[in-house]
Amino acid sequence: MSAHATTTLVLGGARSGKSRHAQELAEGCTGELVFVATAQAFDGEMAERIAAHRRDRDARWSTLEAPTDLPGAIGREARAGRVLLVDCLTLWVSNLMLGDADMDQASDALVSAIEQADGDLIFVSNEVGFGIVPDNALARRFRDAAGRLNQRVAAVCDRVELVVAGLPLRIKG
Repeated sequence: MSAHATTTLVLGGARSGKSRHAQELAEGCTGELVFVATAQAFDGEMAERIAAHRRDRDARWSTLEAPTDLPGAIGREARAGRVLLVDCLTLWVSNLMLGDADMDQASDALVSAIEQADGDLIFVSNEVGFGIVPDNALARRFRDAAGRLNQRVAAVCDRVELVVAGLPLRIKG
């Protein structure tokens, strides 16, 4: 990674303001802005959420869809003078689990891509550990996979911020 590149993980609960905060961080950086989308529009409600996020970004932004090959997208797209905003890791975990992917292998690949990347990287992810223990095995597997991934990404990022009620709190860096 470049000596001037910064990696940031922005965590928060649902509707906490984490995506807005991450976008503000990205727009405060110098360089080309690339939104790396992991969401897939499986229904009308999700299609509207995706459209709303697109409307929130101005003409400075380009969009890259990477619902499953996030490490590959980072490897291809991260470079000096470019800011990648990945929104969000939680949906990436969902997409991989729907495809029965090996989450340990996928996490290893993502961490490696982050460590090797040049340019600024900002990741958005849901903090899944504040809620109750899910009542079914699939939801518990998801919570565990997302929580472990957040820990691994936080460990290699320069900065980690937690957003609560729209207010960011610096945790690391």
